Amino acid sequence: MTALPPDPLAHGIAAYGRDLRAGKTTAEAATRAYLDRIKALDPKLGAFQLVMGKQAITAAKAIDRLLAAGTDLGPLMGVPVAVKDLFAIEGTKAFAGTKLDVADLIGGEGSFVRMLRRAGCIILGKTKTVEFALGATGISKPRGTPWNPWDAKVARLPGGSSSGSAVATAAGLCGFAIGSDTGGSVRIPAALCGLFGLKTTVGLWATDGVFPLSPTFDTIGPLTKSAADAAQVFAGLTGRPVVQAAPLDGLRLGRPVGYFFDNLEKPVAQATKKALEKLAKAGASIVDIEVPEAAERAKIFPVVLPVELVAALGRKRFKAGRRKMDPVVGSRAESGLTVGAPEYLHAIWRTRDLEKIAEQRMAGLDGWITPTSPILPAPVADLEDPEVGGKYARLVTQNTQPGNLFRQSGTSTPIQHLGDGDLPIGLQLLCPGFAEERALSIALAMEELFGTPPAPNLKGFV
Repeated sequence: MTALPPDPLAHGIAAYGRDLRAGKTTAEAATRAYLDRIKALDPKLGAFQLVMGKQAITAAKAIDRLLAAGTDLGPLMGVPVAVKDLFAIEGTKAFAGTKLDVADLIGGEGSFVRMLRRAGCIILGKTKTVEFALGATGISKPRGTPWNPWDAKVARLPGGSSSGSAVATAAGLCGFAIGSDTGGSVRIPAALCGLFGLKTTVGLWATDGVFPLSPTFDTIGPLTKSAADAAQVFAGLTGRPVVQAAPLDGLRLGRPVGYFFDNLEKPVAQATKKALEKLAKAGASIVDIEVPEAAERAKIFPVVLPVELVAALGRKRFKAGRRKMDPVVGSRAESGLTVGAPEYLHAIWRTRDLEKIAEQRMAGLDGWITPTSPILPAPVADLEDPEVGGKYARLVTQNTQPGNLFRQSGTSTPIQHLGDGDLPIGLQLLCPGFAEERALSIALAMEELFGTPPAPNLKGFV
């Protein structure tokens, strides 16, 4: 058996960029290494819906020629990436995790993918997603559930809906991956796969060329190996300077008592407690606050998401394709056929109130700190019972949906190494809308304080 090539970006995007510019490696070499890793590992992991090997090699060679000619496209130049299969990519079909034909709803390649190309990224392929992005556990029957790389023997929840993007990044099948976050779909898989995830604010990056689950809540965000990599990604895609770590001494972080700390599994509670203790010891003030409005997510999301999904698909297409859908996704979406206009509009209007309330609750604070998911990545087999599956879906979104409801920006940082367990755990930071750079600066400081978490052992996947 051929030896598995090392992950070309194992030491981060910045280090890879220095080696690339020093002539120690090439974009083509990195791309070929990732394609070899995908070939060796993805038959079991199942992260990719489509691998674009030929196109990726062609793009990598072009990047190398540009660099040799003196053209530098910035920090993401020559970085091989994976993109969630909600996005249109020229020359491919977007499936959005479904067996239904929804290409007309996605359209042609959108502004975000074009932005990746302009930054010099090399697209390796498209990663699997929960059908229509409507699912937080990562389980999806139509196109398959990726295997969480933290356990080679037991298939565990990868988190969703950006399941394939998380698995691909965690297993070193790409430099970083792009996901979308409507109710936690970047932060949840980041937490369950031991990654860093960035949730951006609605409107920061346009969602043309992306399947529209919910125009009210849809956002785009990267899943990366570290906060440092996320800072490079954000700089590369916005043209802004790379964010630096904030001083922890003097930070004021809100700890929303009650709701966000309910239902925690013991290892999550333990690791979160140690993280907060470390932050306090480093000089950050941890301030207990009340955010009772977070619980309203349980009323608003079951109204807004099904209505907007059915509106996108159209009643005729939804009803005709219902039997082809994932049973859980189909059941959740079906309620969108019967929700009345007054109920839907009331939910939308309430989100505007909640955004203002959250701003008031954030006053005087640099951010809120909570566990990302109250639960560990459970075995997929445990969710075969519909009741258990529904319970897990509600639990895993408990702490992430409020961030979408409040129109906030946020991150998830891996902290499993602070506890005694060996399964991934995430620490969520929520900041005001369009405060992504502030969130990243705090996350960078936390990453330096907490240390580097371990990577998953991939021996059982080769």
